Parts: sequence; C-alpha cells; structure tokens
Amino acid sequence: MNGSLYRLGEIKQARLARELYQVGHQSWTTSNLCVESYHDDILYYTTRWDALCPYIEISDEMLATSPRPFVVYAIPPDSQYGVPINDKYGLVDTASEAFWNDERRARKFREFDKQYKEFTYSEHVIEGGDLDFDDMIELGGDHFEKCFIDDREVEGFVDYVRDLQVLVLQVHAPDGELVLTDVSIVLPKYNQLYGSFCQWNRDYKNRSPGNYACLLACRWAAKNGLRFYNLGPVDDYGYKSLFVTDYEPIYAMALVDPEHPLATDPTSPLKIDFKPEDLNRIYRNDESAELKNCAA
Repeated sequence: MNGSLYRLGEIKQARLARELYQVGHQSWTTSNLCVESYHDDILYYTTRWDALCPYIEISDEMLATSPRPFVVYAIPPDSQYGVPINDKYGLVDTASEAFWNDERRARKFREFDKQYKEFTYSEHVIEGGDLDFDDMIELGGDHFEKCFIDDREVEGFVDYVRDLQVLVLQVHAPDGELVLTDVSIVLPKYNQLYGSFCQWNRDYKNRSPGNYACLLACRWAAKNGLRFYNLGPVDDYGYKSLFVTDYEPIYAMALVDPEHPLATDPTSPLKIDFKPEDLNRIYRNDESAELKNCAA
C-alpha cells in the first residue's frame, strides 16, 4: 500500500510539472519557472524572464508553486503586486525636443554619426513568435555567455515575446565585420521600446558601440511613434545618463524567511534593493498583506 501511495505521489508531481500556467506574456510549468541564482554561495530563485524581459507579471499560481527564497524584479508599474526598490528604470522621452536639442547630447550624437559614417546600419522588426532559441543564440550568444545569462532565461525571452514584436538593429564595419547587434522588445501597452540586450564587438570599444546602439534605438522609437525608450535599470550604469530624461520606479517582490542568510547578509541584494519592512510584502497598496510562512 505504501508503495502504491508513493507512486501516486510521483504521478501527481509529474502532472503538476507538465501543467502549463499563463499570465500576461508569460507561460511556465513548475519545472521551468525558476532559475537558480546565487549571492556568493547563497542560493535563491528568480524567474526565467528575469535577465532579458521587462514587466514580469505575478499570479497566485506562481506564488503558490515557486520555491523559496523567491525574488521577482521588474513587476509592472500598474500591477497590484510588488514594492518599489532602490533602483529605477531610465526612460528616454523620444518625443521631447529638449532631449534631441540638448547641447551636450546633440554634440555627442553628431560625434557618433561621424564615427560610424562609413558603417552599414540595418533594422528589422521580427514577430516574436518567429524567434526560437537558436535564433537568440545567433543574435546574442556571446553576450549571454559574458553576462552569465542562463539558457533557461534565453528560453524565457522566447516565451515572453511570442505575441510581441522584436526590433533587431545591427551595424557592420566597411569590411563587413559585425560591430553590434541590439535587441529590443516593442511594448505598445506602455508606449515603449524596451532595450533587452546589446552585443558588441570589443574591437570597436573606442567607438562606444553601446551608446551608439542606444541612439539608434531612440531614433527608431521616435520614428515609429513610441514615446519612450526604456534603458533598463540605471543605478549601476553611469553611461546611460547621456540619454535618460525620465525615471520610473522598479517594483519587485522578495519572499524569504527573515532568518535566511539572504535576508541577513549585509551585502545581500535584498539588503541593497529592499527596505527591511518590504520583504515578504505581496501587495503594493496594502502594508498588512504579507505571505505567511513564506519559507515553507
């Protein structure tokens, strides 16, 4: 009898691992929802959309099935979930004449254009549903390896964009060598172009290819009627200050036992990003709403 009950338990777990959940642009099973992350040797879990996608939606099923400690960054600004953390999105108002006419920016932009005058620029809008994992490795494999982006997070990107459009900008040198590939997600709901990643050739570092990619993306967004280009988190990236015109709070959620090393280590990302009272807060506008027994 005990053997039969154990087998039934195995079957139930296998069925749950195959069950597909969906919210927003995201789909997942209990077996592929999370990616292991580490602070030093301390294990915690993030979602498979964490590295490359913006505005990660939350659902009750996600909270119920995720392991702990569980940290979700970049929850949508209009969500009921999450709290503001100590970082922010940098936005470029591409419709602002003040942005384009600012003396320092205009001078830098002219310098970039002069540096890349003999280079070839191309732009392609791709239906996200037409992209697969191999396509993403071709576009950004070197970047993913350099930045320790897990294959599961690449798969998360493919999942996220399946009903969105993706913008791919590329620049080639006069001899045909690829200088940069910049990949952004078109987000009509938020009137945004979101900069997901930029892979650039280190041989061209003195030409600031990352900055030039941002300029090209801003121009594309303005030309195509998207109000903002989202540069992603900005606190650790000083170069983005050349572009930022507006800031948007980043909302996040951390579900962790208060005695867990991730919550007590003074160098932990939770200490850096969250106010102590915001750990285990689920709902943005209800200070009393906490997930009890979050380590269970």
